[in-house]
Amino acid sequence: MQPRTRDRALEELYRRAVVAREEFPTTLPPYRNLPQQMVASGFERGSKLNVDLFFDFLRSGKTPSEDDTREVVEIALGRVRDGESLEEVLGRYRIGAEYIWSQIRDAASDTERELLADAALPLLSYVTLVTTRIATACVRRIHDPRWELLERRRAIADALLTGRDPIEWADEPAIAVPDAFLIAVFRLGAVGGRAGADTSELRHRIEAIPGVFLRLDSGGWTALLPLQPGDDGTATASALAARLPAQPTGQSAQPAAQPAKSPTQRTPQPAPFWVGVTTAPSRDRIPDVFHEARMLAELGRCLDRPQVVCRRADLMFEYTVAAGDTARTGLAAVLAPLDPQPLLAETLEVFVDSGFNQLATARLLNIHRNTVTYRLARVHELTGLDPHRPTDAMTLSAARIARRLESAAFAP
Repeated sequence: MQPRTRDRALEELYRRAVVAREEFPTTLPPYRNLPQQMVASGFERGSKLNVDLFFDFLRSGKTPSEDDTREVVEIALGRVRDGESLEEVLGRYRIGAEYIWSQIRDAASDTERELLADAALPLLSYVTLVTTRIATACVRRIHDPRWELLERRRAIADALLTGRDPIEWADEPAIAVPDAFLIAVFRLGAVGGRAGADTSELRHRIEAIPGVFLRLDSGGWTALLPLQPGDDGTATASALAARLPAQPTGQSAQPAAQPAKSPTQRTPQPAPFWVGVTTAPSRDRIPDVFHEARMLAELGRCLDRPQVVCRRADLMFEYTVAAGDTARTGLAAVLAPLDPQPLLAETLEVFVDSGFNQLATARLLNIHRNTVTYRLARVHELTGLDPHRPTDAMTLSAARIARRLESAAFAP
């Protein structure tokens, strides 16, 4: 193959690999056990680095140095530290390579297929090189006493949350396992609909809590905070709230005196989050209150609650709606007749939020009170429920909550 022809074919294959790389997360989710908001930026960065490094290797024939792959290795180590197994981290290299390879091969011309055949061995060499460096770095890190301590604490958290007695750890002098805990379940939200939010500050603040046992799952984290004698959870919950970073506000706007950053320069924004808190006065109660804390955290996320800390006492009505799986689906359908009438749905929303006050609703919507009366009458006609009757108003309120939970993929 002529050098010029090879270069053109290689650039075309690179272009298709970039497209396949961008499609990969939606086609084959790369992280099943980690919050998508937490890993999206790392995955995007890592996949870009890998595609670029491999095609540089093909063009030059020069094996990537350890400095070249350092960032790739650090991203992978971060996933292991977050709770992914090394087997899963390394397995994604095989899955990703197979997916991208199949995508560019299916659309390849005869010349490009010839080039792909020649690239098979370099691809194997590259994947082997990178996975070996990741595994080696991981083995070195495992021998770090701090890493080992984190792993032990994570194992204790798993045992407590699943109702097992971590008696095997009781003799470990560096780890004390108390009887009572505050269970705090963290759920992450998206920033402006974009992936790539920065969760590092939140995670570091949780990890720094004295005596905390931390476990990561597909929605965020679960932290078990030891309760001091005499504390019913109030003091510990207050201390936790004071430790948390402020929720991001108005992040999409750039300061007037500064030019907007380009997409490649944009600093990851802090991720919004919610934390459901419950108290387990004894170890045997942990699995039950863990379920309650998950429900509360999901309520905060799905309802986009302005308060970060979510307690059962503050969400009694919402919790009752969320707890009834079968009833929740039926309630969500109550408002379906309003779907073709967005103005009616908006008016009902504001009417409920304003405490069923028509004057306040009219003021907030900047319309006449008679218009509010007419729209609420139409809601009555379409749904069969009168917003002015207390029992019907409660049903409409519950339906509104149920619909928001269903649309936000409520998953405690």
